[in-house]
Amino acid sequence: MVNKDELGRWGEAVAANALRNRGYTILEQNWRCRSGEIDLIAVDGDCIVIVEVKTRRTTQFGHPLESITPRKCARLRILAGEWCKSTSRPGVARLRIDAVGIVGDGTTVSSIEHRIAVAS
Repeated sequence: MVNKDELGRWGEAVAANALRNRGYTILEQNWRCRSGEIDLIAVDGDCIVIVEVKTRRTTQFGHPLESITPRKCARLRILAGEWCKSTSRPGVARLRIDAVGIVGDGTTVSSIEHRIAVAS
């Protein structure tokens, strides 16, 4: 059995691959600043997408996406602003915050759900 950190890294890799399969380009993984961390930063057309990834082994205590609270969404907006200040991406017209919830054991995915624009 994988530990919590390994499960999280595995989930982020699964999410990145799923997004690539949908045509997204992954710019960064685990981008960090003083305010925190963004799991994935991707491009979808003309849109920069900040992606929060939540992974759980089971849904016994709820779906992984249920753990994304209004407070977490507010934090993601702050982190998105920090990332925008730290980089220049000419030609990008929009910014969006998505979430990917994964249920799996670290080797096998039971379910994956991608929610677009969870925070505005």
